[in-house]
Order: sequence, then C-alpha cells, then structure tokens
Amino acid sequence: MGRRSPGSLRSLRERNRLQVLEVVRGSGSVSRADIARRTGLARSTVSTLVNELLGAGLLVERGAPEDGNTTQGRPPVLLSFDPGAGAVIGMHFDHPVLRVAVADLGYTILAEATVPVDVDHDAQDSLDAAVALVDEVLAKSGVERERLLGAGAALAGPIDQATGTVGSSAIMPGWVGMPLAQELTARLGLPVYVDNDANVGALAESVLGAGRGVSEMAYIMLGSGIGAGLIIGGQVYRGSGGTAGEIGHVLVDEHGPLCRCGNRGCLETYAGADALLDLLRRQHGDELTVDGLVDLARAGDAACQRVIADAARFVGVAAATLCNQLNPELIVIGGELAQTGQLLLDPLRESIVRYAIPAAAEDVRVVVGELGERAELLGALVLVLGRSDRALTSRVSAATGG
Repeated sequence: MGRRSPGSLRSLRERNRLQVLEVVRGSGSVSRADIARRTGLARSTVSTLVNELLGAGLLVERGAPEDGNTTQGRPPVLLSFDPGAGAVIGMHFDHPVLRVAVADLGYTILAEATVPVDVDHDAQDSLDAAVALVDEVLAKSGVERERLLGAGAALAGPIDQATGTVGSSAIMPGWVGMPLAQELTARLGLPVYVDNDANVGALAESVLGAGRGVSEMAYIMLGSGIGAGLIIGGQVYRGSGGTAGEIGHVLVDEHGPLCRCGNRGCLETYAGADALLDLLRRQHGDELTVDGLVDLARAGDAACQRVIADAARFVGVAAATLCNQLNPELIVIGGELAQTGQLLLDPLRESIVRYAIPAAAEDVRVVVGELGERAELLGALVLVLGRSDRALTSRVSAATGG
C-alpha cells in the first residue's frame, strides 16, 4: 500500500477534528473517553486533536458535575465549546414580527431585537430591517463583526435547500423565487443558512428543548400559520423540495373557507390563530390578539376555550396521520397557541387516539415545547452553529499547519 500524500493526511485530520467538534456540540460537555467511543478514533488520536482544539481556544476543560459519587475514582475532565471563541447571528422572519439575535457558541443570547414587519408580502423591506437589526444587536452586545462565523435565518415558508430559494408563491407571495441565502450573504458579508421556521423550531427543541435525546420526533407549530418540522433518524427531514411538514395545508373540508394557498378547507383555515380570532371577534371585539385569546382561555373564558379545543381536535387528526406514517416517539407543540397548555393538549391527544392506529398512538408522547416563542430564533442559531465547525477548524489548520 502506498504512503498517503500530505494533502490526504490534512484532509483526514480535518475530518477527524470535525468529528470531535460534532460530538462536543451534540453533548454540550463530554469526556475524551466518550469522544473516542462515539467517533471510533483511537484515544491517542483524540488526545492530540483535543489538545489542538484547546490550544486554538475552541474548547475548554471543565470539571465533571458534582453527583456525590466518590467511589469511582477521580471524575473525568469534561470538554465543551469556549463560548467566547466566536459568535453567530439568528433571524426569524415571522408573520407579524422580525426577530434578530446574536449568540455565543454556547447558545447564550448576548443581545436581541424585534421590529414589526409585513413579512408575508414585503420581502425587500424585511431584508432591510434584518440588516438594521443585525447592526443593532452587534452594537448592544459589543460583538465585533470579525468574531461572527455566520448567520441562520428562519422563514415562514418552504425553502429549497439546494438553492436557498423561497419556493411557494401561494404561501409567501412576496418572496417567491428569491435566493434568500444568497441575498442575505451579500448584504451581511457572512455565510447565511436558511430554512423553514417549523424545521428550525424542530431543530431547536431537538437540541435544546423537549426533544433532547429523541431521534424520531415531530414539532407542530401553531400560530398564524401551521407547520410541522420532522426529525427522522436524528436529522431534520425536509423532502425533495423543502415542503415536507406543510400540514397547515392538508385538507379538512373541500367546501371549507378559502385558504391563502388557493385551496379550500385547509387545516390552517380551521385551526390557525387568525381563523380563531375571526370566530371570537363578534364577542370579544376586533382588537382581540392571539395573546389576548390565550390569556382569556387560561382565565376560563368559555368561548375561547371552545375554539382552542375545536382547533386542537382538527390538529390532532393531522397529527394522527403523522403518527401512522412516521411513527414518532414524540410530538412537541410550539407556537403561540401552545401557551394554552392542557386546554390544547387534551383534545389533541384524544384525536390522535381516535384516528391513529393503536400501536402508533400508544408509542407517541405529546408535550408542549420548552423554548416558547423563542424556539424558531434559537433554531436559527442551532442551524448556523451546526454548519460553522469547518470555519472553526480552519483556525486550527492555520495554527498547526495541517
């Protein structure tokens, strides 16, 4: 067998560093022995790679957590990312507002800002607002642009991952055909990664929230729009064109209300927050908001509780179909309506039991997400951090020459 060329050795070393960083990122903190076990690399190789990453300031050593157990000898030293080694930007282009944050490598948000925008129709204005908010959060946090590794963006519409282009004229009419990743990269001077907001919500709950450690999961986002993010085999499943999980546009009644997608009787027209507000405004007035609806329902208002329960049953039918098709271990409910808690979860679970096959219904747990209205913003941060490791390891290559 011939000797490996210097280029192939550098490439192998780079891949091994990426494996180490992937394990650390997925674990939060982890020992050298666990890294060796999970990557299959020799302990001596792991030790060398870790020392390089420590020397480059990417990782730090921390003591093992106190658990009161002193019978097993000295606890292992744990490795985690050094939060100060870089920073990333997260953006969520939501229906009523735009949210932007800057965070360190440990997912700690250093500064955050929001502004109301007509995201559905005004693409250019939304992009202008995003650039302005990035400047604002950097000024608030004191983070220099040189420390930024990239940005992640969540949009309430389908994204073609191959091109970073917004895909559906029916769902986001002001954005169709826009190469969003390319446009934001040019405006910010950073690598930008873009995905559907339900997908990044699923990613956030999977990494930081209720879905930690779960490899088969669905995240259902209930707000002005309705969407689902799917985690299959521990990875986000997007489908061939980025439209997987668009359950807000599954048919409920072909003779039902006209939907913004052009069809009639979509789930969103029966269970979306705007549809529920329309039902309640005769009784509660035109100024009723989603937050007001949630507060009234939790305070015992019978009409608000009824529309929440009815909406939950419709969503439960769609969730039952997901259970039959994908057999998830967990369904996480997010979005504004998730704040109603058991008022929503109980009838939703009843629909799953009624319409899913018994084995699938028995397998699944249904819970409210842990990250609240920040799930999609945090998911945008997770999205970019998951793709920033190569930029981080380039520092090590420059320092070590390989």
